[in-house]
Amino acid sequence: MKRPLILIVMLAALPYTALAHKAWLLPSQTVVAGEAPWITVDAAVSNDLFYFNHVPIGLDNLVITAPDGSTATPQNPATGRYRSVFDLQLTQPGTYRLSVRNDGLFATWQENGKPRRWRGNQDSFAREVPKDAQDLQVSQALGRVETFVTKGAPTERALSSDGKGIELLPITHPNDLFAGEPAQFALHIDGKPAAGLEIEIVRGGTRYRNAQNEIKLTTDAKGTFSVTWPEAGMYWLETSSKDSKTTVPQAKQRRLSYVATLEVLPQ
Repeated sequence: MKRPLILIVMLAALPYTALAHKAWLLPSQTVVAGEAPWITVDAAVSNDLFYFNHVPIGLDNLVITAPDGSTATPQNPATGRYRSVFDLQLTQPGTYRLSVRNDGLFATWQENGKPRRWRGNQDSFAREVPKDAQDLQVSQALGRVETFVTKGAPTERALSSDGKGIELLPITHPNDLFAGEPAQFALHIDGKPAAGLEIEIVRGGTRYRNAQNEIKLTTDAKGTFSVTWPEAGMYWLETSSKDSKTTVPQAKQRRLSYVATLEVLPQ
């Protein structure tokens, strides 16, 4: 596996709050106008939000949902040393959902008295993991890294649930966020409200301040939470969970993660 893909599987397998590195998609604009405007999107894993100083996110699992529910095609995709980048022409009015979705396996075992680790998918598991591996432990890693972009008036069709893993279901539209105003969202797991999920929200520009100034929240019994944005800027939102509801026979545990980049505008 290429290094960016290995890293993404690793990030999906562990709670983001336990890692110094943060994965994100960063659009050049989130609210645009015009006949057929373009945006550019950066995709990276970094130490600082939103700066390119670690590794890129691979684009193999990028899914762009257009306002009518169809799948849009990115243009000019490229992956460099510290980031991936792609362009997108917004040919339809409404809201687009940009998402890197990862569903992989993580395994550990003992071989000749030494620990071994492996990351990959179900197809490569049988080829690369010994059938007689000692103390074999396998977990499924299901994660999303998302952002949202709207041309003209916001719409909701691209924001609908597909019932897989952790999903953010906006009550307040993700492209209608303003400093000093409350916004409400719901988090679902496999299409059902997820109560008790811990959320961390961090404003970008951490390179230029000593404290993260993170906002920590927890979903209520209906899976909802509310946040009042302290100031304008780009924000990174993450949450994670784990359970035993795997969809592959090799895994006994499932690790779930979700990340979104949201832009908050001044009033």
